[in-house]
Amino acid sequence: MPLPATPPIVDCHVHVFDPERFPYAADTWYRPAPAETGTPAQLAQVLDAHGVRHALLVGPNSGYGLDNRLLLDTLARGGGRYKGIAVLRNDTSRGELQDLQAQGVVGVALNAALLGVDFYRDTGPLLERLRELGLWADVQVEGDQLVALGPLLQDSGARLVFDHVGRFVPAAGTGQAGFAALLALAGTGRAAVKLSGLAKVSAQAWPHADCAPYVQALVEAFTPSQLVWASDWPFLRAPARIDYAPLLTLLERQLPDAQARQQVLWETPLRLFGFG
Repeated sequence: MPLPATPPIVDCHVHVFDPERFPYAADTWYRPAPAETGTPAQLAQVLDAHGVRHALLVGPNSGYGLDNRLLLDTLARGGGRYKGIAVLRNDTSRGELQDLQAQGVVGVALNAALLGVDFYRDTGPLLERLRELGLWADVQVEGDQLVALGPLLQDSGARLVFDHVGRFVPAAGTGQAGFAALLALAGTGRAAVKLSGLAKVSAQAWPHADCAPYVQALVEAFTPSQLVWASDWPFLRAPARIDYAPLLTLLERQLPDAQARQQVLWETPLRLFGFG
């Protein structure tokens, strides 16, 4: 039986891997090790154990690249529990997007942290189609990449959600250009940030104290109405062991106010991504 959760939870960044049913592409960028693999059945068990009612499935570049079959299969079998972020070609048509949207996809991943800024310089038409359809551009940048990519994203008018707290450089200070560009997007009213992935960012072990000033700055700029929480399960390429429950405990430290946590964990993701 699922454990009770107060407040209820939406996990806004998880991946699924099922190489037995959906083999990895021969030219995959990274082949997850067995311990990193998380099947849809295993995901459901983890969510149930922690009282998580919904999750946003993000198509991984690792293993699958542009192959969204497992993502769509999991959405179809999930009975409304999941929404999806697909990994697509930059020239994906409006019709293709509408077909995916009908299957529970709510956005498209733009992973500049992996593929570089130049890979996305021609995405103006795609971003326009996302805006027209009310879909999200799910953006992962690191360091100061947002300085170069920011004008394109802001001018597009598309809804923007940023993975893993923007992947700032902790030693560079909260005034670093990329993080400042992220904070500036708070005023658009159409940008959100995932409080997730601190293990990818921090130079310190849990509870990642070097990230605390940045999280506080995000809370002040975006407020809980434009912030969501995510685990990044099953913790692909983690630098050290990560367990699910301590991530929720860390959010309690970051947001001691129970009402603010309820917004971040439940109310905001329901409103932004259309769960329920």
